[in-house]
This record gives sequence, C-alpha cells and structure tokens, in this order.
Amino acid sequence: MGDRSSQNLTDADERFMRRALALAARGEGLTAPNPMVGCVLARDGEIVAEGWHKGAGTPHAEAEALRDAGDGARGATAYVTLEPCNHWGRTGPCAEALIEAGVAEVIYAMADPNAEAAGGAATLRAAGVAARGGLCEPEAAALNRGWLHRLRAGRPYVFAKFAASLDGKIATHAGHSQWITGPAARARGHDLRAGVDGVIVGANTVIADDPALTARPSGRETRRPLRIVLDSAARTPPGAQVYDRAGAGALLAVTDATPRARLDGFRGLGVDILTLPKDAHGRPDAEALLQALGARGLNAVMIEGGGAVLGAFFDAGLIDEVWAFIAPVVIGGAGKTPVGGVGAARLDEAFRLDAVEIEQLGPDMLMRGRIARPTTREAC
Repeated sequence: MGDRSSQNLTDADERFMRRALALAARGEGLTAPNPMVGCVLARDGEIVAEGWHKGAGTPHAEAEALRDAGDGARGATAYVTLEPCNHWGRTGPCAEALIEAGVAEVIYAMADPNAEAAGGAATLRAAGVAARGGLCEPEAAALNRGWLHRLRAGRPYVFAKFAASLDGKIATHAGHSQWITGPAARARGHDLRAGVDGVIVGANTVIADDPALTARPSGRETRRPLRIVLDSAARTPPGAQVYDRAGAGALLAVTDATPRARLDGFRGLGVDILTLPKDAHGRPDAEALLQALGARGLNAVMIEGGGAVLGAFFDAGLIDEVWAFIAPVVIGGAGKTPVGGVGAARLDEAFRLDAVEIEQLGPDMLMRGRIARPTTREAC
C-alpha cells in the first residue's frame, strides 16, 4: 500500500502527510509508552487544523486536530501518521471520533501493529469513511522505531552514544576527558538525549564525571529522562547529580549481591532500586534490565558509558543504533576506548552499521547508523 500512484494519491497528499510527521516528531521523548502521532485536517488544498500527541493520558493527535477544527472537520480529509486507534484506553477511540466529526476520508501512514488498538481503518470503512494507508510509511516507521521495537521485542530500542578522538580514545591515560568534542557536537548529543525515555550509565562514569544527564536541546526546555545507573556494588554516592528526582527520576540497578546497607541512602532520596540477576561478570544483567524497562513502558534508551557498560551491551547483541561523535584530535598512548567488553574475534563478527549518515558539527563529525543484523546473528 506504499505505492502512491496505485492509490491515486497526490503531491498535496504527501505534503500534508509530511506535515503530520513533523508534528508527530514534536512528541519525541514525551509520549512513552505511546507512539508519536501527528494529524492534519485539510480541505480544498488548505489545512483546517492540526494536532499531535503530547504524552500518555493526553488527547491523541486526531482528537487535538478535531477539537481545533470544530465544524470545519466535516468533509475534510484527515492525514494521520498512524492508523486511528479503535479502542478505549485513557481516551476514546479516534476512529469513532473521526466518524462522528464527519470526516470524509482518512489517509494514514502506518497500520497500527498493536493488537489492542488496531482495526481503526476497518471501522472507518464500515461507517462509509474512505481509509487508505501506506503514504510515507517508511518515514513513520523510522520515527516510531523505538515504540515498534518495544512491541516486537518487549524491550526498548537502544542507542549507543559516545564521543572519541580520531584514534578512538575517550580519555587520556590520566583519565582527562572533558572535552573531546566541541560545543556543536555536545549540543547535538543533547538533542539525542532529549528524544529518549532513559539514559544508562555505569558506576565509573558517575564517580569520575558526576554527570547530571539532563537534556538541554536547542530551543527547547530542559528535559530529564529517567537516569539509570548500573552499580552492582552501590559505589556511587547517593548525592550524585544523576540521582536528582526531577523529571522522570532515577533508577539504581543492582544485583542480589549488592550490600543492602549501602542502599539505605538511595532509598532515603527516593531513588528507585531495581534488583537484577547477575551476568557472568557479576554485573546487573543487560537483557534483564532492558526487559524491566520495557515492562515500564520505555520505548527508547541511550547508553552513554562507560566502556565496560557499552561493551557488555554490544557483546549481548543489544545495541540497535550507534551515534559516534569523532573529534579531529589524536590522544595516543594507553587512553581509554569507548567500547570494552570481549569484542569480536574476527572482523566478520564485528558489528557494522547500516543506513549510515554523517553530519559535520563544527570541527567534529557525527557518524550514526543502525546495527546491521546479518542472517548469522538473530535479530531482536
């Protein structure tokens, strides 16, 4: 259904759908456990009203647009990035709302894969409202790749993010690391952090850098995704910035071997403590952590370090996309590398990126891409 010509879709249809996609993207980092959705109502080549989903429990994109349109929705075409829902959740079914508003046609980008909400297109057609899907479907799927991944795999989509020198170091042999990249690259990193539901770091990163892990995206208010610290021995200080309760708060991931007495200080600060099975190295198990985060409704998370944490997730095949910021500087010596772990024994076993994009950020470069999933390695 993605072939525009076979459905008699026009340039105007595509323009309105791309506007709906742009609206949906405004919800990045805000909508979990729901997807990002945008809606445009148009008639006679002009936009009547717009809407986008702002977060769980708030009106869906279609409801936002219908409210703003009022009687103007009658006879209009609705362009929606996801098939209108067909169930009662925290809000009513959007398919029914579109029918009641007198919308003449619905064009949606992507069919809803969630069995609880699917079926909106059939409901629309049964009521005499034309419904067609597939316009800009790849773009809609890419926008909601985190939500789609959680539905399929039961765990969030995982970004690996690091900044390194030209010779692959994240710090000097003395541990000096701030700053390898410049302001433009760091700002871009904040944009990525603002778009995820959780940020994962290891104990060594917290102890060495005391990061706040807030997101300060360009032109937008500061966001505070869930901060997740892997700390099997509870070595991090309870007063570290990462444990601030603002925003989505903080989660300390430990094992049943973690000294219980060391956890009291964290509990007193309201830090959420998650006890996980141990991996082969005695650390909180990466797969178990992601399954727990998926059960909490997180669609996408980002791992910011250190090298041992990133290595563990790579070794377990749990990284889905990489954002590597490379600075034109050579550190040399025995400096730290961004990804530790066991790693590949052979180059044909190494992880490679697909759909690679490269951005110039001042003197620095961002290389990003999805992990290629060869047939020899089972995709999640």
